[in-house]
Amino acid sequence: MIATNLMGCTDALVVTWADDTTSQFSTIWLRDNCPSGLHPETHERLFDLLAIDETPVLISVELEGNIAVLGYADGHSSRMPISLIAAHRPGQPADDAGDVAVKLWRADQGAVNIVRHAAAPILLDDFALKDWMEDTAAYGITIIDHLQDHTDAGVKIAERIGFLRTTNFGTTFEVVNKPDPNNLAYTSIALPLHTDLPNQEVPPGYQFLHCLANEATGGGSLFADGFAMAEDLRAEDPDAFSMLCDIAIPFRFHDDNADIRVHKPVITLGSKGEVIEIRYNAHLAGIFDMSAEIIPAYYRAYRAYMTKTRDLKYRYILKLRAGEMVVFDNRRVLHGRDSFDPSTGFRHLNGCYVDRGEFFSRLRLLSCKIDVANVL
Repeated sequence: MIATNLMGCTDALVVTWADDTTSQFSTIWLRDNCPSGLHPETHERLFDLLAIDETPVLISVELEGNIAVLGYADGHSSRMPISLIAAHRPGQPADDAGDVAVKLWRADQGAVNIVRHAAAPILLDDFALKDWMEDTAAYGITIIDHLQDHTDAGVKIAERIGFLRTTNFGTTFEVVNKPDPNNLAYTSIALPLHTDLPNQEVPPGYQFLHCLANEATGGGSLFADGFAMAEDLRAEDPDAFSMLCDIAIPFRFHDDNADIRVHKPVITLGSKGEVIEIRYNAHLAGIFDMSAEIIPAYYRAYRAYMTKTRDLKYRYILKLRAGEMVVFDNRRVLHGRDSFDPSTGFRHLNGCYVDRGEFFSRLRLLSCKIDVANVL
């Protein structure tokens, strides 16, 4: 935005913009964000907020081109780019390429309409990588096809984003029917809809499941948008929704090598009241330990969300084929599996995780790189 006028008060700067709107910036905010207070190379803040008065006194204001020159009673002078001030107007969060609008979905959208991308462009081209990541962030799920027939093929896609998340199951994991399993995923029984590892302090973000073989009878994959179910619950039963947001329950995984547990709510809200995380896994939920008077109402709320996970109106059902990889936000999209008969054929998926932080960091860097390329 273009500033047409600056007016200084003792405790604030008032900026008039080209559209005749105004913004007011307190002097404590201006001093805290003065470019001189940042390290010139790392851009980390060095400024000591307690080294100045709580209300710095502004005594002079000048507009030099696109720079606001501000003088203070304590002798400090600031040169603040108007672009910096405009990008951080009070009450308006700064633009963030990682802030991708969420698009809720239900079964009526159809599993055949899950957005698909080819593997090769994602591996070779940053534009294709960014397009796929934006779709995955918006819908919480995409399918990548035409992967090569080896376990590293899906991992290489994940590594285009950043570091893989290591858990107690390793950095990668093989989803096959095997003896002495330590997780139900390694059996042939049906798995109801769930999120992975809700027992972790921060559950893994994006999950990558690369299908290498799916020849057995059965074994269809189930997916549902946990955010859509939560929003429908909010509309239909606000009390149940609030209880699932407010009350933490125990989640636990344990075997011979690990005992990982945490207390967290099923639904987590963001700063604007929006749903930002679902932790739902009936197999890893511990024994509820809230106060006795709350237990009946909590079970009613928990069962209300559980009922939605069984409702076909929310489910995508598809059978992954060799060479396909489904990628989904594990903290949003619930997944499950129909049972399968291992005597009729081999079923083999290779999986890994990339945390949300890595994912959105890469998306921001790609957006910046592509914006610069478009300008040039």
